[in-house]
Amino acid sequence: MPYLLDLHCHSWFSGDGVSSPEALIASARAKGLSGFAITDHNTCDAFHYLADQGLARRDGLPVEDFLVIPGVEVSTAEGHLLCIGAVLPQMKGRPASEVVRAVRDAGGLAIPAHPYDKFRAGIREPVLDALDVDAIEVFNAAISLPKFNEQARAYAERRGLPGIAASDAHHEAAIGASHMIFDTAELSVPAILAAIKRGARRHERVLSFRDKLRKTLNNWFRLRGRRTYSPKAG
Repeated sequence: MPYLLDLHCHSWFSGDGVSSPEALIASARAKGLSGFAITDHNTCDAFHYLADQGLARRDGLPVEDFLVIPGVEVSTAEGHLLCIGAVLPQMKGRPASEVVRAVRDAGGLAIPAHPYDKFRAGIREPVLDALDVDAIEVFNAAISLPKFNEQARAYAERRGLPGIAASDAHHEAAIGASHMIFDTAELSVPAILAAIKRGARRHERVLSFRDKLRKTLNNWFRLRGRRTYSPKAG
């Protein structure tokens, strides 16, 4: 049975996210997803919160057949980098090459987000060429213009890198708009990371106008302040 997962989504632990982690899970389940990677901006607080609430596991296994993959979207010195499958310390503003090494050392994958979107902070081609990344986000559902996804896809093909599609959801309603379809024997973080590197099927659909507008307004005005969470001891 194929597993459907969204590899790029944000909760209210991102300054521009509006939904609780629990709401993201509920919406994803309702849409038939088997899980998602929680990739808040420059923080892994949502994953720690979910693990402490018993809604995610630190050993990479699902909870009640739903998998939450640890992750973070790091604002590197050169642009946004999805770090999937690992928990990282605060690395905002560090060189992209340093963040790539850190996520690799932690057992995760480095995937540049929306690299060609001129209206958002993607890692641009001169830097991208020198980075040893694992995949490229070739379809971002919140992309500013369709051609930016097309350019990312062409770049991934030139380098022989697998491509991912993801929602970049900042609200529960948007989760799963775009997602990945994995044909793996098991639902676990190691299995999904391996499947990403092999290359998997993509479901590609842009966000609705309403969801794009909501995301843009949240980003401009930070309608909710970013929440923080301290993991439980032990």
